[in-house]
Amino acid sequence: MKTLLRSSYYSLTVALSLGLISLFLAPQQAIAQGAEATTFDEVTVTARRREESLQDVPLSISVISGEDLERMGAADIIEIGQSSPNVTLEVSRGTNSTLTAFIRGVGQQDPVAGFESGVGLYVDDIYFNRPHAAVLDLYEVDRIEVLRGPQGTLYGRNTIGGAIKYVTRPLGNETRKNFRINVGSYNQLDAVLTASTAISDTFRIGGTIAKFTRDGYGDNLVQSNWENYNKDVLGARVSLEWDATDNLMFRLSSDYTDDSSDPKAGHRLQVGAISGAPILADVFDTRAGLSVPKQSVEAQGTSLLAEWTVNENWTIKNVLAYRDDETWSPIDFDSLAVDDLDVPVLYTNDQLSEELQFLYSGERWNGVAGLYFLDANAFNEFDVVLAQLGALPAVGAPGLNANTLGDVDTDTWSVFADFTYDVSDTVSFSIGGRYTTDERTSQVLRRTFIGGISPRFGGTGVAVATTSDFNGSEEWTEFSPRVSASWQPNDSQHLYFSYSEGFKGGSFDPRAQTSGAPDLDNDGTVTAAEIFDFMMFEPETVKSYEVGLKSSLLNGRLTTSLAVFFADYENVQIPGSVGVDTDGDGINDTFTGVTTNAGKAELPGIEFEGLFRANDNWSFGWAIGSLDAEYKEFINAANIDVSDSAVFQNTPDLTVSGNATFETPMSLFGQGGNIAVITSASYRDDTSQFEFPVPLLDQESFTLWNLSVVWEDDDGRMRVGLHGKNLGDEEYKVAGYNFPALGLEGNVTAFYGAPMTVTGSFSIDF
Repeated sequence: MKTLLRSSYYSLTVALSLGLISLFLAPQQAIAQGAEATTFDEVTVTARRREESLQDVPLSISVISGEDLERMGAADIIEIGQSSPNVTLEVSRGTNSTLTAFIRGVGQQDPVAGFESGVGLYVDDIYFNRPHAAVLDLYEVDRIEVLRGPQGTLYGRNTIGGAIKYVTRPLGNETRKNFRINVGSYNQLDAVLTASTAISDTFRIGGTIAKFTRDGYGDNLVQSNWENYNKDVLGARVSLEWDATDNLMFRLSSDYTDDSSDPKAGHRLQVGAISGAPILADVFDTRAGLSVPKQSVEAQGTSLLAEWTVNENWTIKNVLAYRDDETWSPIDFDSLAVDDLDVPVLYTNDQLSEELQFLYSGERWNGVAGLYFLDANAFNEFDVVLAQLGALPAVGAPGLNANTLGDVDTDTWSVFADFTYDVSDTVSFSIGGRYTTDERTSQVLRRTFIGGISPRFGGTGVAVATTSDFNGSEEWTEFSPRVSASWQPNDSQHLYFSYSEGFKGGSFDPRAQTSGAPDLDNDGTVTAAEIFDFMMFEPETVKSYEVGLKSSLLNGRLTTSLAVFFADYENVQIPGSVGVDTDGDGINDTFTGVTTNAGKAELPGIEFEGLFRANDNWSFGWAIGSLDAEYKEFINAANIDVSDSAVFQNTPDLTVSGNATFETPMSLFGQGGNIAVITSASYRDDTSQFEFPVPLLDQESFTLWNLSVVWEDDDGRMRVGLHGKNLGDEEYKVAGYNFPALGLEGNVTAFYGAPMTVTGSFSIDF
C-alpha cells in the first residue's frame, strides 16, 4: 500500500508539472494581446563560473538580489529559506550564529567537529567549512544564489545537497558613501556604514562596518542581567582592488564578526520531574542557570583573488583564503537553575583553502577546469555536568561531569572540470566530473570528572576515569560525474535534463565512547579494529536526476522555472546522542555520540518558481516545493531495519511562498520617487526535528506573513521603509534537544523562530 501511495504521489507530481506547462504555454498569445507592461530585468548569475542569464542555466537555482533583500527588510541569510523551495535555513539550537541548512532533504544539524554540512555556504567563492558564525547578516549584498542538487564540478568543495552563494557588491570607480539605520521592536537598533572610492584609475578601496543590536524576545528569570534571544553583533568587511595591468586584477578582502549576544536557552516542554518546575507561559523565557556563563563568537577571514585574462578565450583565476573562528557557548539542556544537564562547550575552527581555475569561452565550447585544496581543523571540547544525578546515593559522584574533546583534521584535494558544447543554436550538452580525496585524522578523548566543571571551563573538577582515548585516520576517494542536455527551441523556452552525483566524506564521531564499542565477533575481547569501526562513519553519496523547463513568456512579463527531480541517497550519515548507563545501575550518567549510516533513501520532488509582471503597478512571485523523502533502509544499532518509522529531519513535504508588490510614483520630502507595498507569505508543512518523530518537539505546519512599505527617490539615493515580520505572531519551533532520560528533570527543550516584529529603515547615499 505504501509503495502504491508513493507511486501515486509521483504520478500526480508529473501530471501537475505537465499541467502547469500547458497552462502557461497555451494562453500566451491571447494574454500578450492585452495591455503592455514593464518587463523584469534580466537576472545574471555565475553558477557555471561565467555570467549567464538565469533562464539559460540548466540548474535549479533561486536568486534574490541585494536590492530586493533590502526592500523586503531581510535581516540575515535565514530569510532566504522562506522564499526558496525545498530549502530549510535555521539558527541552530543554543546559538545566535550557527547555521543549520537543508536542501532537498540533505543537510546537517549537529555542528560538532567531524561533521560537514551537505549544503555548501560560499561568500565570494570562499567555502565555509564549518557552520559557526555562518548566520550571515545582510549588508552590501549584490545577490544570493541558492543552487539545489549536488555541486562540485564547477568550483570549490564537493557538496551533495546544494550550495548557497553570498555575493558581495563589487567596488565601482565612483565614490560611494551609504548609511543605513534600522529601528524596531525589542529596541532593535542596527547601523551600517559603507564607503568606497577609486584612489586612482587602477586602485579601488571599500569597506563596511555594521552593528546589530536588539533586546531579547524573552527574559532569563534566574539571571536578571541576561536576556534570552537578544542580539549584539559587530561586523566589518574591507576590500582592495588593483588592476595591475589591463589583463591582470587582484582583490584582497577581509571580514570580521564579533557576536557578544547573551547565552540563549530553550523552552522546557515538560514539568521538572524533581523540582516540579512548571512549563513557562512565554516560550522565549527561561530559567537557565548557566553556571559557566561565557558566551562569545568571534570569526575572521582573509582572501586574495587573482584574475588574469590571458586572451579572448582563456582566463585564469586563483583564490587563496584563510578563515578561523572561536565559539564559547554555555548550553543549558535542562533550562533550569540547577546543574541537571549543563554543557559548556568550546568550538574552534580554522581552514586554509586554495582554488585554481582555468576558464574557457569560445564560439561553441565554454567551461572550467580547476584544482581545489582544503586544509582544515575542527576542535570542540565540552562538559556534561550532571550534578543532581551525581549527588544521588546510588551514584555517589558529587559534581558528576563527563568531559569530551574532539579534534579533527581534514585534508582534501580535488580536480574538477565542466564543459558545455553548443551543438547548434538550440541544442547543447555539458559534461563534467570531480575526483576527490578526503582524509580525516581524529582524536577523541572522553574523561569522567567529579567535583563539577572541568579546568577548561574554569572549574576545579578532577578526572577520575578515561572512557575514550582514540586516535584514527582514514582516507576516501570518489569520482563524481555530471552530464546535462539542453534544448532551447526559441528565445522563450529552455528544456533540460541533468544527472549528477554528490559525495561527502566520512569521519569519526568526536563524541563516541570507545568503552561502548561492541564485541562484533563475540570472542570476549573488543579489539582495536572493532573500536576503529565503531568510531568511524562512512561517506555518503547522492545520485540525482532532474528534468526542468524554464520559460520566459508574455514578452518577458512572465518567467517560470519548473524542475522534477529524483535523488538516490545512500549511506546517509545520521549523527545523534543518547544517554548511557556506564556503571550498570540503571541510571544514565552521561551521553555518547552514536553516528550511523542509514543504508538507502529516495527523494523525489518538484519545484516551481515564477515571476509575473501584470502591469506597471502590480507584480507577483511564487515558489512551490514538494518533496517525498523516504528511507528505504535504516539499520539501527540492534541490526533491525527501522526505515518504516524513520523520517527526514528538517524537511517538510511541502513549502509554498508567494509575494505581491504594488508600486506607484509618489513624491516625499519634496522629491519625486516611487512607493512599493510588498506583502509575502511562506507556508511550511509538518516538520520533524529528528529522524524519529518526537511529538513534543515536532512542528506542525505554519505560515509566516510579512509586509513592507518602501519609498525610494528617483535617483536611488534615499530609501525609507517600514517592515513587519511574522505579522500573525506564529509560534513555531526551529530546533530542540531531546534527553528525557538523561538527568533527573526530564530534559526536552525547544527553540523558536522570531515573534512578530516591526522595523523602520532609512538608507541614504551621501
